[in-house]
Amino acid sequence: MDYATNSRPLLQDTDDRELESESPLDDPYAGSINASTSNIPDPTKAIVIGGHRIAPSDKFNFTYAVFYLMGMTTMVPWNFFVTAEEYWQYKFRNVSSNDTSALTPRQLEFQSDLSIAAAVPGTVFLILNACVGHKVPLHVRMNGSLVLMLLIMIGTTALVRVDTDQWQDAFFSLTMLSVVVINSFSAILTGGLFGIAGQFSAHYMTAAVSGQALGGIFSAVADIIALTFASNPSTTAFVFFIVGCLVLLLSQAAYIIMSKTLFFKYYTSTKTLMKSSLEADPMTARELSNRLEPRFSDVMRKIWLYGFAEWLVFVTTLSIYPAVTVLVGSQNHGRPWNDVYFLPVVNYLLFNTGDYLGRVFAGLFEWPWNNAMLIALLTIGRIAFVPAMLLCNITQHHNFPVLIHSDYLFIVLMAAFALSNGYLANVALIGAPRVVGEHEKEMASSMMAAFLGVGLACGSAISLMIIEMIK
Repeated sequence: MDYATNSRPLLQDTDDRELESESPLDDPYAGSINASTSNIPDPTKAIVIGGHRIAPSDKFNFTYAVFYLMGMTTMVPWNFFVTAEEYWQYKFRNVSSNDTSALTPRQLEFQSDLSIAAAVPGTVFLILNACVGHKVPLHVRMNGSLVLMLLIMIGTTALVRVDTDQWQDAFFSLTMLSVVVINSFSAILTGGLFGIAGQFSAHYMTAAVSGQALGGIFSAVADIIALTFASNPSTTAFVFFIVGCLVLLLSQAAYIIMSKTLFFKYYTSTKTLMKSSLEADPMTARELSNRLEPRFSDVMRKIWLYGFAEWLVFVTTLSIYPAVTVLVGSQNHGRPWNDVYFLPVVNYLLFNTGDYLGRVFAGLFEWPWNNAMLIALLTIGRIAFVPAMLLCNITQHHNFPVLIHSDYLFIVLMAAFALSNGYLANVALIGAPRVVGEHEKEMASSMMAAFLGVGLACGSAISLMIIEMIK
């Protein structure tokens, strides 16, 4: 029995090859929340017109929108913990003195500690997801992660209203533990999302990674609005974290609905469908199953350059953002822009906006996704941003000369830094699933997420060393 001549695998790179139809031949339940497993087309009975199999359509682009939302949700813990800088500075202030001009060691090191606490467990679980994640049911990984992330975020929100001045060290330890746990589950969610996105066409991967950057914009805007209307850091943080809880709750509902659509099931149920369609020929089914089982070493050999580029992009970024860039102050003082809004607007909103636009542009141009060596060389050149940022107007006394005093030059540097981060990261993520076989796409995308996580961990460790040099 020649399987290839009787049916066509459901998972494929659909760019320029997938034929979507709005004709009466389409399943009326395609994209509907009422779809069930019984609606999934049997691959042996797929509708073929002119040699092309008609796939169900993404009605109203619902799945695309949910990928955006889920991408944003994977970064909720990181974005909301990092962006609430004023709240953490207030919590770890020197309570025995009214002098707030000098930062305490805890205030100075908090962003680096936060980065380490987020990146290390995140990396471990991204790697575990890439290696053994396919052995755990997808709905368990996705729904379980969302529920536990929401519970941790609710606990963090409740602590805002607790006076921790007399137990700052214990509060710091509790905060770091919360960061470790929530980022572990965030990593599982990220690996699962990238694995799913790798089975769809490239613009769904773009939606997921663009959503991550959009989450940064969302958190920065929420923080700025809270700063504008709230009276103190605790009130600002309380409103801010409540918004984070609502985003997680919305994502949970949206994912449950999306997972029931025919469009989603069509592209994520290949193994089950193939098994059922080949039950009549066990020998062929066994051979096909062995052939379609992805091998870690084979996938690594095909995507390692893309993985290196993904790793280096985030090593460079996390080595200075936000631990170093958060210390860069305005050259002037005495106005709300310089004293209140400069940090949240330039350090968070500008970076995340540039990062988002870079990812969108990468999805539009997709250059040079098929030249892994060029992508790697571009990421190596991006290392130049590290010394450039260290020469900016860092307010804390440090051992580097301040050669870039101007706010405008810092803004230009930050914009270029952000755009290059988003563009190169997304181009690498788009390219990796395209150079592997159909049955290897989920593993390739999960491995790219692991490279990303390792980059975050390495960059965070480097940032800690840089902060020690600055002190």
